Amino acid sequence: MIDINLLRDDYRARKAELFGDIATSGQSVRGIHSVMRHLAREADQVLKTLWKAAALPEGFALAAVGGFGRGELFPYSDVDVLVLMPDRTRPEVDPELKEKLERFIGNCWDAGLEIGSSVRTVSECLSEAAKDVTVQTSLLEARLVTGSRKLYMQFRAGFEDALDARAFYVAKMQEMRQRHAKFENTPYALEPNCKESPGGLRDLQVVQWVARASGFGKNWDELSRNGLITRFEARQIKHNEALLSLVRARLHLAASRREDRLVFDMQTAVAEMFGYTAQSGHRSSEQLMKHYYWAAKAVSQLNQILLLNIDERLNPADHELRPINERFFDKAGLIEVARDDLYFEQPHAILETFYLYQTLHAIRGLSARTMRALYNAREIMDSAFRHDPVNHAMFMRILQAPEGQTHVFRLLNDTSVLGRYLWVFRRIVGQMQHDLFHVYTVDQHILMVLRNVRRFFMAEHAHEYPMCAQLAAGWDKPWLLYVAALFHDIAKGRGGDHSELGAVEVRRFCKEHHIATADAELIEFLVAEHLTMSSIAQKQDLSDPAVISAFVDRVGSERKLTALYLLTVADIRGTSPKVWNAWKGKLLEDLYRYTLRAMGGRLPDADAQVEMRKREAIKQLALNTALPNGQEALWGTLDVRYFMRHDAGDIAWHTRQLGPVLAKAAGQKTDGGPAKPTTVVRARFSPVGEGLQVMVYTPDQPSLFASLCAYFEQNGFSILDAKVHTTNDGHALDTFQIVSSLVPEHYRELVSMIETELPLTIARPDTLRLPSRGRVSRRVKSFPVQPQVDWLPDEKAQNWVLNIIASDRVGLLHAVAHVLGRHGVNLQMAKITTLGERIEDTFLISGETLTQYRNRHDIENELLEALQA
Repeated sequence: MIDINLLRDDYRARKAELFGDIATSGQSVRGIHSVMRHLAREADQVLKTLWKAAALPEGFALAAVGGFGRGELFPYSDVDVLVLMPDRTRPEVDPELKEKLERFIGNCWDAGLEIGSSVRTVSECLSEAAKDVTVQTSLLEARLVTGSRKLYMQFRAGFEDALDARAFYVAKMQEMRQRHAKFENTPYALEPNCKESPGGLRDLQVVQWVARASGFGKNWDELSRNGLITRFEARQIKHNEALLSLVRARLHLAASRREDRLVFDMQTAVAEMFGYTAQSGHRSSEQLMKHYYWAAKAVSQLNQILLLNIDERLNPADHELRPINERFFDKAGLIEVARDDLYFEQPHAILETFYLYQTLHAIRGLSARTMRALYNAREIMDSAFRHDPVNHAMFMRILQAPEGQTHVFRLLNDTSVLGRYLWVFRRIVGQMQHDLFHVYTVDQHILMVLRNVRRFFMAEHAHEYPMCAQLAAGWDKPWLLYVAALFHDIAKGRGGDHSELGAVEVRRFCKEHHIATADAELIEFLVAEHLTMSSIAQKQDLSDPAVISAFVDRVGSERKLTALYLLTVADIRGTSPKVWNAWKGKLLEDLYRYTLRAMGGRLPDADAQVEMRKREAIKQLALNTALPNGQEALWGTLDVRYFMRHDAGDIAWHTRQLGPVLAKAAGQKTDGGPAKPTTVVRARFSPVGEGLQVMVYTPDQPSLFASLCAYFEQNGFSILDAKVHTTNDGHALDTFQIVSSLVPEHYRELVSMIETELPLTIARPDTLRLPSRGRVSRRVKSFPVQPQVDWLPDEKAQNWVLNIIASDRVGLLHAVAHVLGRHGVNLQMAKITTLGERIEDTFLISGETLTQYRNRHDIENELLEALQA
């Protein structure tokens, strides 16, 4: 008979002894893994004692699984175990066996072990692993604690035989992407989860899991010997893994419970365990977090390098090299350096890498070899590199490119190149902001503001801030605002006025990069005054003429006012999703309008581009003998997004077809009673190429887009483009570009068929068949595109921009629309882009179901399944 209390007290005493030094040993990271292994062995001994006392049958085995299976335990981590039974064992029909199992598990709890237990036969283990990748992962790290070695080896052999390394890799990559999305795809949250956040311990474990499943090694040294990482990279991984492990262990000790989030309340206590003290105006917690962020950043980089290397080993046929130029190849959509020493021989190629990533639509990232070359070339990005005129010119090309700034600057920062090129930026990487509204580190806030500015110039985001979109559409040099966004907070944390210090830094940047005097003055003004507009709008009386007059004197011109307004909105939005609200938006807009009026300017009802399109559409209507002002019935229901996404020809065609119908409906409503819902379908030979252009106007309804796509698929049409718009009065106004092999010969018949049948389909959507898989071309079979699904929420997560990349095939859009419709997702806008055999589609969607992470997770899984060629 064992004494459970004595066993518990002894185990807790050994744990306290082991981790006592860890809590007070300063900044050293050496020894943390040894301590965790010692605690795991202590837990093993307790389990063996309890197992022996339980007197379970000799043919049973006890295995450690999950994190405990790795042979390491954090202070308050779960002790995950598997009671392994021979096949055909049924405890539910054997009361004595059931009682023994329950007593064993209960004794584990009583002995002080935070037990996580499962009881399965070998067959049940293999069956559950086949259905659930989480179970499969847990069993992957299983090790025998005590009991029947024969049974354990039987389980081990069956598990390894059933393990599909490629399928496991794909599942873990999807799981990792979803986990990263849950933490907003950044390691720089102010309260990160040191286990689950991007750059946390879980990212290193994912590498070990897929490497182990693929037979490439069980530890970092084995991965190095097998050529997946260099010895230097292995040392870097070990150091950062030990640092993150020590942070987590000390976090557990500070909280006296399992706690993996570095919440504000715990940061100071953990920092003091590391020996940090407040100095030079920086809190001890700020110093801890800066080191944490640097470690998380290194882990993120090494994680990508390793996983890409494993992918290449598992799928060598998918990584054919295609020349981009003499320095780079396209390797399955990733940029591959032509040789390992490229950056040492040609340092100018470093920034060229990112320019290619930004401007080549077929490129979606960097290969493992390129990331490793960048990682190893950090030392050559020195003062000479930063002052090289060729690099200055390339950096300006990146800033001035038509698109892609958000993604390229994030990649520049993730690879540490941005901080090496802009040395002043390096100082704020991982710099915390302890205030009531910033939820990002300074570098991530800056990149978020850059993203927000960029979104003002993108039609698919015009719904977020229509006034900003209008002003941005008439702005001639977006890159001026990008530079201002990069530098507006660059001097945070130095002491003094960061706006003034930032203005000095951006003045130096403009001089070195030969930016014209007028442009440089505007950028410097924006950096120096980036807090002014929000301060005046929120703290001063805008009805006071003196306030407006003083602001007019400070701003000086309409151009500066517009630029400052756009930067201010982007800046406030970039502090936190919760900071921006309609009231702040109104205050800023009022200040803009009052100041513009005082300057003698005029805020247009719509931006110049929209007005130009309207005027051109009216001219075309006049040429077709349309009634004067016949556009008012339709245009009154349309917002700026419609006019930004349709050219004058389409606007005129829609107006010509719908104007009389809407005018008649309005007359019916005036005569008494509401007008009947109107459905109008018109088709014509496409004015922009082969095929037909189809317009659908109908009261919006659930799954309408899916029904329309189903109709086109069922009748053999391929959809090249779809512009989906919802009017202010609840009608869908959709325009499709479709092609069919029959179009040239049977144009009139097809137009008549569509205009007759499609309204009936809209009225009876249940008559359509479900989406088919469709056939893919031989080229797609040879060079498939890995499906990608990305989500971009607006500030309140009420609208989402859904980006999809996949191989093209007939019926693909129908399959996507069917998934969205089945989940009750509302489609507000769609942008369909077909690049040869590759599609890149963007959807603006909304719906109550999207507010829940689990629902988005399910939708993403179904979309990925639907996108598979």
